[in-house]
Amino acid sequence: MPRMGTVNYHVHKPERQAFRIDADGVPGRLVSPELVATRVSVKDLRTGEAAVSFARDGVAFANHPTSVGSFATETDWAPVYDSELADLLTRDLGVRDVVVFDHTIREDDPASDRKPARNVHSDYSRDGAEKRLVDILGEARASEWSKGRYAFINVWRPLDNPINSAPLGFIRPSSVAGSDWILLDLIYPDRRGQILGLAANDDHEWVYSSCMKPGELFYFNIFDSCGLPSVAHSAVDLVEDPDIESIRRSIESRTLVRY
Repeated sequence: MPRMGTVNYHVHKPERQAFRIDADGVPGRLVSPELVATRVSVKDLRTGEAAVSFARDGVAFANHPTSVGSFATETDWAPVYDSELADLLTRDLGVRDVVVFDHTIREDDPASDRKPARNVHSDYSRDGAEKRLVDILGEARASEWSKGRYAFINVWRPLDNPINSAPLGFIRPSSVAGSDWILLDLIYPDRRGQILGLAANDDHEWVYSSCMKPGELFYFNIFDSCGLPSVAHSAVDLVEDPDIESIRRSIESRTLVRY
């Protein structure tokens, strides 16, 4: 039976809205536009209530243990982990180039500088993706990649313990209307970007995988130059077992791929 959880949807407004990250130079300080907490039904992929495929839905679940023993604050582990992610995406999607350009470790702890993202969103608009392509590759390589198909794909996995609270949930793209999307500015102390927020719609079909372990992961499409739908996602406020008190800790890795 589907679980019930709470997510925070964005709201259509006549004016342009924005997030401010590390606002006023304070690490972890986030100033958000208006959000509306909404109860949603979430289908569990693990129990067979729903199924997804990357080709159709832009999201896939995989058993893919890592050889990294500890994801400490230093990034000594990054070369090994980057190689593992590149191997995964090359094997599963047949891409020819993978650039892993960012990792974010999130902890569901009030003291954390990077908490789970609790707004329904996708990470790039088309303009934001095209700008980020140049930021990462430079003008010359970005121009070369733009002649073919490229995409931004995120990879998410639990760290330390199985996920018991605030799991990552996804909306099946076929249940999203074009008018649900809202263009948002993303303002950092040193740069600007654009993301897409999502407004509530009763047709949205939410999916997740219960009790995910550190050896499991999701990879999902954020932007595809040839039109594979972007996947709206968010942490979902639900608890699998109220007797377990472990803190939700995860790593989200951002990749740029060329098909």
